[in-house]
Amino acid sequence: MDFEENVRAQWLSLRERLQAKRLLDSEGASLSLRIPGSDAMWFGLASGATPQRVPWRTAPHDAQVHAAAYAKRGDVGAIAVGGGAFGRCLADFGGAMPQVFDEQARHLGPMGPASADMGDAAAVLQGQGNVLLVRGLPVCLGMTATRLALNAELFEKCAKAYVLAVAGGGRVRALPWIVRWVANRRLAKDEQRALARFLQGQLPEESKGY
Repeated sequence: MDFEENVRAQWLSLRERLQAKRLLDSEGASLSLRIPGSDAMWFGLASGATPQRVPWRTAPHDAQVHAAAYAKRGDVGAIAVGGGAFGRCLADFGGAMPQVFDEQARHLGPMGPASADMGDAAAVLQGQGNVLLVRGLPVCLGMTATRLALNAELFEKCAKAYVLAVAGGGRVRALPWIVRWVANRRLAKDEQRALARFLQGQLPEESKGY
């Protein structure tokens, strides 16, 4: 199996994992993996049979958020659009979630404001955060297929806790700034390493531990 076919096989495995967790349930949910050493991705709708090799510059409408993210973020290797039920509920609670959990700050980073426009979304995606609501759907980013799966699962878990707390009238406080700063710095270092690997035409190494 050649390199690109290996990435394609990862796409199929990743879709199966996310669907089993009900994290690609929404209408129009989609998934992509960057093909290192190229300006292309394996892209497909969650409901589709197989992914297609799609250049970023000629991406169809339903793949434009993927193309924009890869163009803006050289550290991103995998993207899922659709999310789970609680992630989508964030649209009714301000469209963004503060960093309230340690693991969230470490792997998802700061969440930018929700966007209904691709131009605004592209600007927000330029930051280091790995999740954003675009047109009411969570867009989750990861450096690798495995990291994306973990990020999507983590985001849904955090969104569930946050939405239930806010809906119940609870007061939710962000982590202390020093905790967020340390966690976000570690995330930024992981992203810098991933960027360096992609520039070499290689897949990033998986991050280990906290």
